[in-house]
Amino acid sequence: MSNPKIPRGNVTAVQTITDEFSRSNYIADGLWEREVWRIPGVSDDQPRIWRISPTPFPIDSELAGLLHRLGPALLSFYNAVNSLYLRSNYPWVNEYLDKGKPDSIIEHSRMNYHKRRLPGIIRPDILLTDEGPRITELDAVPGGMGQLDAMSLLYADLGFDILGSSRGMLHGFDRMIRSAAGKDDPVLAIVVSEESSDYRPEMGWLAQELKNIGRRAFMIRPEELIFMEDGLFIDQDSHMLKLDVVYRFFELFDLKNIPKVELLTYAAKKRLVVVTPPFKHHLEEKMLLALLHHPMLEDYWLGELSAEDFYLLKEIVPRTWILDPRPVPPHAVIPDFRFRGKPIQDWRVIKEGTQKERRLVVKPSGFSPSAWGSRGVVIGHDNPADKWAEAVENALECFDSVPYVLQHFHEGKRIPVRYLDQNTNGIVEMQGRVRLTPYYYVTDTGAALGGALSTVVPPDKKLIHGMVDAVMAPCMVANDVG
Repeated sequence: MSNPKIPRGNVTAVQTITDEFSRSNYIADGLWEREVWRIPGVSDDQPRIWRISPTPFPIDSELAGLLHRLGPALLSFYNAVNSLYLRSNYPWVNEYLDKGKPDSIIEHSRMNYHKRRLPGIIRPDILLTDEGPRITELDAVPGGMGQLDAMSLLYADLGFDILGSSRGMLHGFDRMIRSAAGKDDPVLAIVVSEESSDYRPEMGWLAQELKNIGRRAFMIRPEELIFMEDGLFIDQDSHMLKLDVVYRFFELFDLKNIPKVELLTYAAKKRLVVVTPPFKHHLEEKMLLALLHHPMLEDYWLGELSAEDFYLLKEIVPRTWILDPRPVPPHAVIPDFRFRGKPIQDWRVIKEGTQKERRLVVKPSGFSPSAWGSRGVVIGHDNPADKWAEAVENALECFDSVPYVLQHFHEGKRIPVRYLDQNTNGIVEMQGRVRLTPYYYVTDTGAALGGALSTVVPPDKKLIHGMVDAVMAPCMVANDVG
C-alpha cells in the first residue's frame, strides 16, 4: 500500500499535537497504517479515502442523550416487529414482508431455533435537519464498525473524549458476541463474502483487535468454513477450531452466491453454531418504517412498546409508505398521504408532480443489490419529470419482486466542518449536510451505544454516504454546540 500525498507529522509526543494540520495528518497516517482508510464501492484505480477532520464531529448533550435513548427504543421496535411477523396476526404484514423472498428464506426465518433472536447490531441512518434528527433507514448488517473503532482510538490519542468511549465499538462488539454465544470465551468467525470484500480491511482490523484483548476471533471467507457432524470448524495452523459464533457479514439476497451457505444454515438450525444477525428477512426491510406509521398497527405498537418509545420513534422516523400498486377500494384512500392538498387512491398520480411536488424519495425496501449503499434511490426533485415518472412506475411494477417505499425528502441542515484538503495541504471549511450513524450493540441486558460516525457531504450532494468528498469522523459531546 503506497502512502497518500499527505505529509507525515514530526511530532513525537501525541499529547502535544494541538494544531489542526498536525492533528489531521496524525489521523490520516494512523488510518493509512491500519489499512482502514478505504471507501467500499470505489474502484481500485481511484483514491479510496475520505476527508479527514482535525477534530471529532461535535454534538450537543441533548442530541447525545437522544442517541443513547434510541438504542433501547429501537431494540423494543425490533422485538415487536419480530413478534408481529411470527404471530401472523396481521396477514397483510407478512404478505408485504415476504414479497420477493424465496420460500427457503421464508421457511428459515420462521424456525424455532432462533425464534427470539434479533440482530446483534442496530444502526439507524440519522439525518440532521432544521426540524430535528430524522431516521431515514435502519441497517441490521452495517459496515463501518472497524473504521469507526480505528478512528475513535486515534482521535482519543489526541485527547478527545469520544461518544461511546475510545474503544466503545470494540468492547461493544465483544460483549455482543459473548452474549450471543452464552459464554465468556467463544470462538468467533467474522464471515465476509466476496460480494462484501470491500469491507475486509475494516473487519480484519476488528478481528485483530479482538485478538489483542484476548479473544479468539478470526475473519474468514465463507469457503473456509468446515462442516463436521458436531459443528462448524476453521483450520488454524493445521488445528481444527470449533466455532461458537458466526458473524454474518453478507446480505440475505446474496445467499445463492455464498459458498457453503447451506452448511452454515444447517449448522445454525441444528444449534451447532450461533449466527448473528439471524437469517430473518423480515428484520432487514426499509418498509418497517412504513409499518411503524400505519394507522392499523398503532394499537399493536402501543401494546408492545412503551408509549414513550413509540412516540419517540414516530417523531424521529419520517412518514414512509409502501408503494403498493393494487387498487384501493372506492371508499378508502392511501392513509396520511396527500398530493396537491388532496388524498389519493393510486400512487401513479404522483408521477405528474411538478418539481416542487416531487420532493419525494423512492427507494427499494430490501433483499436486492439495489437496496445497498444508496443504490436504487431516486430523489424526485433532483430528476427530470420523465425520469421521476419512470422511477415511480418501475417501483410499482417491481412490487411483487422488490417492493419499494416512498418518503418525503428531508433537507439536511448545513453545518460547518473543517478538513484537510489534500490538494493544498491546508485546512479548509465547508458547509455540509450531516448523517449520523450510531451503532447499538445488543446483549441480554439491552442495547447500548458503542459509538457514532458522522458523515458530512458537500451541500450539492443529495444523498449522504461514504464518498471521497465526505468528511467522516466519530462524534464527541460539546456543550457549546449551537
